[in-house]
Amino acid sequence: MTLTRIHLGIALMCTTLIPAATTLRAQSAPKKEVSMHASGPFDVRITAQDDRLNDGISRVLLDKQYHGALEGTSKGQMLATGSAKSSGVYVAIETFTGTVQTASGEKKSGSFSLHHTGIMTKGAPELDIRVVPDSGTGQLAGISGTMKIVIAPDGKHSYDFEYTLPESD
Repeated sequence: MTLTRIHLGIALMCTTLIPAATTLRAQSAPKKEVSMHASGPFDVRITAQDDRLNDGISRVLLDKQYHGALEGTSKGQMLATGSAKSSGVYVAIETFTGTVQTASGEKKSGSFSLHHTGIMTKGAPELDIRVVPDSGTGQLAGISGTMKIVIAPDGKHSYDFEYTLPESD
């Protein structure tokens, strides 16, 4: 079989299968999502790991206790590098397990993961924390959203979580 015949075969499969899949998706109506907000304090314990790679990358374990609209624990890991004084970067993944209180006061239980990307350039911080797509379990299946972390002058941590959940049937 020549290369041209293979490409034609692939093109024919794509033009036949993709519209059929699109038609199937269009027939099932997506679940309505409800936007919500949660905030409160959290405690964090950071445990440095001595991986002895001497590559300038630090690894730490995260152990968090969330309070307020999020009630539960979170475990994770963070990698960081850069100059301690002005510039650097970190990435982290943590998995929260517990309950999320909705706007109506209902508590939904399950777990979900958060992905952090933090960059500091000459002292100017940027932080992006997002729910890992499709990581929700239990009543938190389908959760999506973003989180902000606030560190008070006294060192206390709090969160501000904007999220959506599929509307319950």
